[in-house]
Amino acid sequence: MSGFFDLPSDLGQSWPGLVGLHLREALLPVLAGLLVSLPVAQLCVRFRWIYPPVLGIATVLYAIPSLAFFVVLIDYFGQSETTVMIPLALYSLVVLVPAIVDGVRSVPPETLAAAQAMGFGAVRRYFQVQLPLAVPAIIAGLRVATVSSISLVSVGMLIGNQGALGNMLYAAQTYGRPALAVNAVLTIGVLGMLADAALVLLRHLLTPWMPRKGAGR
Repeated sequence: MSGFFDLPSDLGQSWPGLVGLHLREALLPVLAGLLVSLPVAQLCVRFRWIYPPVLGIATVLYAIPSLAFFVVLIDYFGQSETTVMIPLALYSLVVLVPAIVDGVRSVPPETLAAAQAMGFGAVRRYFQVQLPLAVPAIIAGLRVATVSSISLVSVGMLIGNQGALGNMLYAAQTYGRPALAVNAVLTIGVLGMLADAALVLLRHLLTPWMPRKGAGR
């Protein structure tokens, strides 16, 4: 097992260090994508005509291969984390914007009418009524975006980005140590499952009103 965790010195990080950097490069883009998606989704709900073009643009961006994105951005940001994280943030939009729009639109009209009757303005209704009720849909989008981002970060090793677990795949080939590749694949898979489980737990904490499986038995 020692060879499983002993990394070549030229990676510049220990195994826990690589795990931490991998999570940073994967989760920060999703957070950025969420912060962008919230106001964009509100505009799409308020002005329905802009939703198709916004979704179309996000879909076109998602269709661009990550490696092609890296090649374009590397001239501006070099072989850095930024070059890897910008495409991941853009990819998250194609999942998060529809999830938020669908969640907000699913809020019953009578709930909105009640909020308006209580004096809630448009912004207050969005943040205190619509978004909380849309949490299940938003978390569902975040689960997809997060697991996808954790997986795609490893592609950054193709441009020489140091830090993410994908570099272990390159080291496995360079040094003839297949155990490093197994380590990277298993670690990425476990990180994806743990992140997904954390988001499910977050959904339960944020939606105490939702029925639970087995409730009432």
